[in-house]
Amino acid sequence: MVTLDLRHVASPAVRDLLHLVNHPDFNRARQQIERLGGCTEPVRLTGQSTTVDTATGEVLRSYTTTEEPTGSLLTACGNRRASRCPACSRLYAADTYHLIRAGLSGGKTVPDAVRTHPRVFATLTAPSFGPVHNRPTTPGGDVRPCRCRKLHEPTDPLLGTPLNPATYDYAGAVLFNAHAGTLWARFTTYLRRELAARLGMTQKAAHAVLRVSFAKVAEYQKRGLVHFHTVIRLDGPDGSSQPPPSCATVDVLTEAIRAAAVRVRVTVESNAVGERELAWGEQLDVREIAAFGGDAEFTDQAVAAYVAKYATKSADASGALDRALFCRPCQGRGATLLPHGTPIPCTACDGTGQARPLPRLAVVRHVRQMIRTCWELGRLPEFAHLKLWKWAHMLGFRGHFSTKSRSYSTTLGALRDARRTWRTEQARTHAGLPEPDPTTTLVLSHWDYLGSGYSPGAALLAASVWHRRELERQFTAEGGC
Repeated sequence: MVTLDLRHVASPAVRDLLHLVNHPDFNRARQQIERLGGCTEPVRLTGQSTTVDTATGEVLRSYTTTEEPTGSLLTACGNRRASRCPACSRLYAADTYHLIRAGLSGGKTVPDAVRTHPRVFATLTAPSFGPVHNRPTTPGGDVRPCRCRKLHEPTDPLLGTPLNPATYDYAGAVLFNAHAGTLWARFTTYLRRELAARLGMTQKAAHAVLRVSFAKVAEYQKRGLVHFHTVIRLDGPDGSSQPPPSCATVDVLTEAIRAAAVRVRVTVESNAVGERELAWGEQLDVREIAAFGGDAEFTDQAVAAYVAKYATKSADASGALDRALFCRPCQGRGATLLPHGTPIPCTACDGTGQARPLPRLAVVRHVRQMIRTCWELGRLPEFAHLKLWKWAHMLGFRGHFSTKSRSYSTTLGALRDARRTWRTEQARTHAGLPEPDPTTTLVLSHWDYLGSGYSPGAALLAASVWHRRELERQFTAEGGC
């Protein structure tokens, strides 16, 4: 038997991995990491779980994290951002795909009849806050030079940045992002009103025979502004189980969307930036989703895949950051309060409220200026409710990236519950345990948060799991078997 002196191993990660490999329960630790599917930032929990027979008081099963080689139970982080956790974001994208497609072609809790309901794919964009570098195209599809007289490549970092940063309306851009959710809420209100007007009904009468269902996802443009891709469907009064009136056609829905988008206005008043009227941009795209997938571009599957792709992206797709910038100890205030209420400068951030100084951020000048504008506006009393300093890394956008109306289709929570139930059943079957009777068994659990992330050695194992699964996925996509 060869004994390895770990003191001569230079890398701490390799040393930790060897310690883990030499552990008597290494296979158990490896299986736990395998179940996470390559998650990069798992949550570590400590605690115990006990299953009791309520009729006899007998303890049927018990579990404690002290039995684990690592001393903790690892659970997936569930982060939707691909830049933070590729494994969990891929799962989030798959759930979003099934959620969107269920509302287009039938699925869980949605009947196949939705294929015949009027359905469109609409994109609501942000307005201009100043000319930016871009790649304009001719009617024939050829790319023309930008206003700067340069023909930009698709990967040119100048794309989306202002031609003249000194005159660019950064305050307006940040405020638009911060109020994008409000603009969307008002759009849905006006859409219902426009539909009622075009059907020659009062709003009350239209509500009795018609319901608007939707699902949307936010995407960042290269200029750092959000716009919404949305699937909008018309249903009967009880939702997807009923068709809408025959007069509620795709053409009526399209006209109502265009009219509603033009009407939406949000007025923002401030002594610092004056009065601003926020609205959607002039570019509005509305296309029918062909029933039965007849259109080569906008099939049920193509639209669902398109929406799911953007559900896992965040501000980092536009060159920004995927983590909050405010100082956690002082919550971005720059000071902490003593027990009697006296504020003292935060030593963690030197009173700036920023976890990292803005000049040191590895971002382009345009993004840095938008982040700086978030901090400056966030300190003004009239914008305190927006908490722009908290959402500076998102360039002011505070909304959810993926949302839907209640009756559109199933929910992400329902999909996760179904997956959790399936995995629990698989584990029970694998362990040879009897099926529990929910009427006579009680599960008592207590869990404490221990931290996030792997040990250095476990991180190497997780990376190998993710790499292997990516190779398997690529092999399958290329037609392997």
